[in-house]
Amino acid sequence: MSDIRILIVEDEEAIAKMIAMNLKVANYNTSIYYDGSEAADALTGDHAYDLALLDIMLPGMDGFELLDEMKKYGIPVIFLTAKDDIESKVQGLKGGAEDYIVKPFDVLELLVRIEKVLERNQKFSNTEKVLDIEINFKEHTIRQNGHEVVLKPMEFSLLEVLIKNKNIAISRQRLLNMVWGTDYYGETRTVDVHIGQLRKKLDWGEHIKTVSKLGYRLEVPV
Repeated sequence: MSDIRILIVEDEEAIAKMIAMNLKVANYNTSIYYDGSEAADALTGDHAYDLALLDIMLPGMDGFELLDEMKKYGIPVIFLTAKDDIESKVQGLKGGAEDYIVKPFDVLELLVRIEKVLERNQKFSNTEKVLDIEINFKEHTIRQNGHEVVLKPMEFSLLEVLIKNKNIAISRQRLLNMVWGTDYYGETRTVDVHIGQLRKKLDWGEHIKTVSKLGYRLEVPV
């Protein structure tokens, strides 16, 4: 489990638990509050969070007020809200939020945006130990059981996406867009070929699973 801590303040229990579940799968630690005032009070005793996901329409203290509390402790904020009017977006972003995401949202997109905010705030480690490898995202190096593994640039990028979204099924088309870019007009067969190379070079045939009629998932013990 990562040492990254994320605070979730969301009054709809089902949504809060869904977010927490997906963040746990992605290797983050989470805490949930359903009331803005309760979350603010709790910060006085424990504010060691790397990021906060805030709804705006909350009981007790709304998200905009809670944003000011987060700023006192230097906690970056992403708003997750049903309020899609321009005035609210401007208020949130000009008020200091790092990002503003309107419900309903795609979980994979949320994870990518979380990662970007953590990187901007230097909360995200450049290295990560996954199964039997240690990967350095900044230096683009991989060591497996002490030995360097050489990957081609696109193989490395594909592995990076799988690792940062571990235990999550990702479609071939989504992988194609995330690694090769939305302007790439090649076929999804390209993804299959590169997955095959990763499995071979890392001996990860049992870890990079094929998800029938969808794509792939990197399975890592949680």
